[in-house]
Amino acid sequence: MNPKRRLALQIGLPLLVIAFGVVILVALVKTRRTPERQRRVAPPPLVEVLSATRQDARLDVSSHGEVTARTETQLVSQVAGEIVEVSPTLVSGGFFEKGEVLAKIDPRDYRVAVTRAKARVAQHEVLLAREEGEAKIARRDWEALGTGDPDPLVLREPQLAEATAALASAEAELEKARLDLERTEIVAPYTGRVRTKSVDVGRYVTPGAPIARVYAVDAAEIRLPIPRDEIAFLDLPLDFRSDRPRKEPGVSLRAEFGGRLWEWEGRIVRTEAEIDPRMRMVHAVARVEDPYGRSADRDGPPLAVGLFVEADIVGRLVPDVFVLPRAVLRGLNRIFVVDDEDQLRFRDVDVLRIHGEEVVIRDGLEEGERVCVSPLELAVDGMPVRVAQESREASP
Repeated sequence: MNPKRRLALQIGLPLLVIAFGVVILVALVKTRRTPERQRRVAPPPLVEVLSATRQDARLDVSSHGEVTARTETQLVSQVAGEIVEVSPTLVSGGFFEKGEVLAKIDPRDYRVAVTRAKARVAQHEVLLAREEGEAKIARRDWEALGTGDPDPLVLREPQLAEATAALASAEAELEKARLDLERTEIVAPYTGRVRTKSVDVGRYVTPGAPIARVYAVDAAEIRLPIPRDEIAFLDLPLDFRSDRPRKEPGVSLRAEFGGRLWEWEGRIVRTEAEIDPRMRMVHAVARVEDPYGRSADRDGPPLAVGLFVEADIVGRLVPDVFVLPRAVLRGLNRIFVVDDEDQLRFRDVDVLRIHGEEVVIRDGLEEGERVCVSPLELAVDGMPVRVAQESREASP
């Protein structure tokens, strides 16, 4: 084949194929059909609702605090001397009974002082008897021989008064000596427990020296802070001047001890005299009787001093309110209600209280209305919604 012809075929044939493809592409583009645009309609949002039901609700108030002793005392020595005996119960954490001798101071010097005081009393009794006898003799002599008004010195009245006063002073010294001897025994003022011990056998103490710090176990108290806006939910004993019987609401205390949760029952006995200026709270004082006995569980720990507890104070009972999950609130006082046509409606309600995960609504709802509890990013009053088949009811 001619070389020129072969070259022409090598160049022309590819160009012919490309031209044919371009023609077909142009034809396809010109003959294509434009697709029809369809508007996409989003389905209404799916929401979960619950049926609003009126009920009576008790507005309990939660608080917390530390258990303290109702009565705590620093025992001190009232006389000087050496500690010669210490009770086995005088140890940190030890229990003792009222009237029990916790420690003894060496009483020998004080017994000697009592003996001396008795001797002085006996001496002054003799002196007084002598003065009384001489006064009687002086009066008889004056009545027999004297005239006019007798001088008090003649009748020995000053001497008799001095002897009487001296006897009274000696008797007072005897009483003081006996009292000092009695004070050599450190006696428990009540049934209680030892917090700290400050002395032991052999130590010399002076008047005012600390012996031990003790507290009573007849009752324990817990100081509970209450916000001012929750005081209205409680029947607190605020006015002690009133003649009406004071109300003492019950309180349930709970604490974790030894890996378990324990509970104790008590009552609110008083409120403190002033509002905390820093926290703006009122402090109520709860009392638990016999925290180491009846108030404790049979197999549980006592309500020990220093234990941190959570408290639920029994509140007032309010009738005909709606108790709903807090999730129904949209803002401060707005909720969403689904009407009979499955449309979302905005509703402003009267919120009585928001506590934990619950909200108490006083007014603004009707019995049986469906309240939306699902979160909605965009909500418009009157927009349609789909209601989930499994609806919930508010539980009391």
